[in-house]
Amino acid sequence: MLTRTTLRSLTSMVALLVAAPTALPTTPPAAAAEDRRPAAVRGWSVDLDERALSTSGQRVRGRTNFETVGVTWSGSGDPHAQVRTRTNGVWSEWQHLDHLTHGNRAATEPLWVGQSQALQVRVESWREDLAVVMVDPGEEPASETATATAAGTANRAPALTMLRTAAKRKPDRAPMPRLRQRSVWGANEKLRGSAPVYLRGIKQAHVHHTAGSSSYTRAEVPGIIRGMYWYHTQKLGWSDIGYNFLVDRFGRIWVGRAGGFRKRVKGAHTLGFNHSSFGVASIGNHEESGTHRRVRHALVRLIAWKFDKEGRSPLSHVRITSKGSDRYPKRTRVRLPAVTGHRDTNQTACPGASLYRALPKIRRGAQRRVNMFS
Repeated sequence: MLTRTTLRSLTSMVALLVAAPTALPTTPPAAAAEDRRPAAVRGWSVDLDERALSTSGQRVRGRTNFETVGVTWSGSGDPHAQVRTRTNGVWSEWQHLDHLTHGNRAATEPLWVGQSQALQVRVESWREDLAVVMVDPGEEPASETATATAAGTANRAPALTMLRTAAKRKPDRAPMPRLRQRSVWGANEKLRGSAPVYLRGIKQAHVHHTAGSSSYTRAEVPGIIRGMYWYHTQKLGWSDIGYNFLVDRFGRIWVGRAGGFRKRVKGAHTLGFNHSSFGVASIGNHEESGTHRRVRHALVRLIAWKFDKEGRSPLSHVRITSKGSDRYPKRTRVRLPAVTGHRDTNQTACPGASLYRALPKIRRGAQRRVNMFS
């Protein structure tokens, strides 16, 4: 029998749902995949000349327009490479290329520079087989916006229906955030190498930034990811893009490495510590500029979902045995936060000073979100 108090509560819930039909927590689906051909990504290398580099730097013209650059070489050491690019006759400022610390090949991180026609390279020290890599990400795949919108509207049930099914639909764990799948950013699955490797469990989340410009548009994000994917697979010899997930400055979360976003896919993002973690990269540079709340909130949602599935607290610490990095030699037992920045395990500035300072807030936010559904 319904009491007056119960009826008043139900009436209040109906009013709330009519005013704000998305008030109840739901589990958003990943953005729907479309059956379309992937973008034709093109990349090439140009060997650098020691004599040209010893003066003001070596100028290189692209075969076509390009958007991502990197430098590779043989042996050890960091040549401390810098590049500037030319767009419509105007040269950019010089940008430093970060040394890749989480791979087995001598290279810099890929740097997104926007659409460019030529570049100039300079280095502090010469290395054997020094070459600059340029990547043209190709045309954008069709209707990314339409795909994302379709996924976003799929959850909008009428208020009364949501009221009747609220008890059934409320998740008992932190819900999966909205994800954009590989097909949305135009992954060419033929570029991938060996099959995905799966972990027994996840103990950590490693947070990165990709460096480069943070002034990209929404429409440029798929191309940024495609350029990174091509560089990782075709120049570094990895089986796939290194990161499990990527977050853009608009707060959108993108699926990186293949193998199933709900599964424990091993990434190639943090040398020595990939065997017990997943990696997420914020697209942009957080060394000097601040970290927008949209990025922080996206990281909170993603980390809460992955950690709650594992029964782990984002505020906890864990003991991990290093597989070997430039900070912790092989078999070193290390106590680390469950949510770490890349610099906690490798000699790097990643994920940038601003994002690194935000990690305590991100940990607390992820824990609050876990507590909401416990």
